Amino acid sequence: MALVSGYHHLTLSTDGAQEDFDFYTKTLGLHSVKRTVLFDGVIPVYHLYYGSPDGDASTIITTFPFRKPGVYGRRGTNQSRTIMQSIPPGAADFWVDRLNARGLAVEKTARFGATRVVFAHPCGIPHELVESDGDPRQPIVNEAQGIGPAQGIKGIYGGLVACFDRTAMDDFMTVALPLTKEADSDEGTVYRVPDADGVIQRVEVIEDRASPQGTWTLAGGTIHHLALNTGDEENQLKLRAHIEGLGFTDISEQKDRNYFKSCYVRSPGGALFELAWTTPQGWARDEAPGEIGKTLVFPPWFKDREDELRAGLEAAEFA
Repeated sequence: MALVSGYHHLTLSTDGAQEDFDFYTKTLGLHSVKRTVLFDGVIPVYHLYYGSPDGDASTIITTFPFRKPGVYGRRGTNQSRTIMQSIPPGAADFWVDRLNARGLAVEKTARFGATRVVFAHPCGIPHELVESDGDPRQPIVNEAQGIGPAQGIKGIYGGLVACFDRTAMDDFMTVALPLTKEADSDEGTVYRVPDADGVIQRVEVIEDRASPQGTWTLAGGTIHHLALNTGDEENQLKLRAHIEGLGFTDISEQKDRNYFKSCYVRSPGGALFELAWTTPQGWARDEAPGEIGKTLVFPPWFKDREDELRAGLEAAEFA
């Protein structure tokens, strides 16, 4: 049952909007894909999207900077812990030197046989750049930031989930989603995300019985969810029914995210997963193709709140 094809995006809650934008667009060389606001609740908070110039699915990282409302969470167990992005083989040393030059603490290491550059977002969320020889996607080039095709991030490699008992995650990962188990060792468990284009993308699960329970709400300094791509609405609703029918009933109804449609499900290990598909208009719904991510835009249902939301947002220069 191939109802998933790769990742759609990864979403985290961060701290300052300016440091967030600079980190992803200047340090990592991603492109601004969309600047809008948090659609849930009433607090004025940016929702920032970064990725390839055209906003291709499986390249997108999205963030909610929570510095102005001052809402912060706790990183811990039973929670997604690490954002992982793919880089070309041999690019790790470039990134170690680049990140060190920008004052970030960096470690070059290996896990599950893959070379990794380990560092953190300014708000503290762990990130890894993983050398992948199984990724046919073109690197995201950003010549203005000194990042060429031999070094550029290719897109999402995966997410790492920390949980109290990783055996409790196994049925959810292999039967509910369903992903393919690739490895199970003292390093953790690796699940391959199906992808029609042959891109290797993964979810890694480790056991952590020592850390406190991590925050599940939208709160600065934490990862909120990992979003898988169902491709279209039919696959999304089939997969939703399949998951719910297995008894995983902590799953939402479909939500309209303007550029894509989403359902959310809480896994037994605590990590929140999203099932998402991009609508036909996608990012060009409110900005012209080739000009996405250039302006602050609002969904139609916030038309009467635009002035209020603008006034409540944190000051930042997105350039």
